[in-house]
Amino acid sequence: MKVTDDILYVGVNDHEVDLFEGQYRVPNGMAYNSYVIMDEHIAVMDTVDGSFGQQWMENLEEALAGRRPEYLIIQHMEPDHSANIPLFLEKYPEAQVVATAQAFKMMHQFFALEPRMKQMPVADGGELDLGAHKLTFVCAPMVHWPEVMMTYDARDKVLFSADGFGKFGALDVEEDWADEARRYYIGIVGKYGMQVQNVLKKASALDIQKICSLHGPVLEENLEYYIGLYDTWSSYRAETDGVVVAYASVYGHTEKAALYLADVLREKGAEVVVYNLARDDMAAALADAFRYSKLVLACNTYNMSINPFMHDFIMRLVEHNYQKRTVALVENGSWAPAAAKLMRAKFEGSKEISFAENTVTLLSAMKPENEAQLRALAEELA
Repeated sequence: MKVTDDILYVGVNDHEVDLFEGQYRVPNGMAYNSYVIMDEHIAVMDTVDGSFGQQWMENLEEALAGRRPEYLIIQHMEPDHSANIPLFLEKYPEAQVVATAQAFKMMHQFFALEPRMKQMPVADGGELDLGAHKLTFVCAPMVHWPEVMMTYDARDKVLFSADGFGKFGALDVEEDWADEARRYYIGIVGKYGMQVQNVLKKASALDIQKICSLHGPVLEENLEYYIGLYDTWSSYRAETDGVVVAYASVYGHTEKAALYLADVLREKGAEVVVYNLARDDMAAALADAFRYSKLVLACNTYNMSINPFMHDFIMRLVEHNYQKRTVALVENGSWAPAAAKLMRAKFEGSKEISFAENTVTLLSAMKPENEAQLRALAEELA
């Protein structure tokens, strides 16, 4: 596949994986992207997951059409992008490997590489002249590993963005970009919003016409839309005015209250999404918690703590720097309800979290007075 006249796509689609990074459901598979820049001097951009080394090499050799690459540029050392460095060097031992100093340290941790491997460490602002194509390296530490860099090609105005602007899903499946890119970003990169903001500031000084991520499609139309979403996500602003109702229930009473609240909110015109944390995709619930402006957490007291699924969910929120949101609490307990207090305490270190004035407490089952309390909460949220 041609990205430009001189830049060719040599990546692969993975429809064998069911859990990316062992935790994220990927029903439409994954793409592991790699590119080759054909010029006076040829540069290969990253490798692919270890399971697809032979396919990648075949794609690369077809693109090279008998020529030999002089550079292998490694932007990110996660194994889904770096696993085939040894395979590449077996075939092209004369090629120079271009990466940050931190990446070379990791490279030797992952692989037993030949001491005579040709290394070209680069720093932020470093350049590589391929002939017509002049590459500039943009360090992007902690987006989302410390060794990460991006690469800008001034000739074709292409930003090779490492994992930035990536998404779940193979390239041979048609699907909306935003939903799976959001789930990918929040789950994998979302903790590092400040670092992403720093890279966006660097990118704003570049004339970018195409973005080539290590996952997902080449982005080339309406780039303001994609960059705008990244700015929203990385600054932790709400993307959509609406309410996420996330609940964990044992015997269905807490669930009944959560669904009742969701119905009342919809009656009042609010956009609402509901997650049963025991059954629904936790990564999707996390992404929507960041997408929407308000969040309702409903759960039962359990072993003098909170329901384990709710505990897991809140820990994910906090670990991903959840902030700038309104949170409402619904608790249930038969003899010592404490879930609301315990849930609230878990956000003590979070920034700019405001709690709804109305907190609803169920004592075992939902009663008429609880319906009135839930309606008051819906009025406050809507």
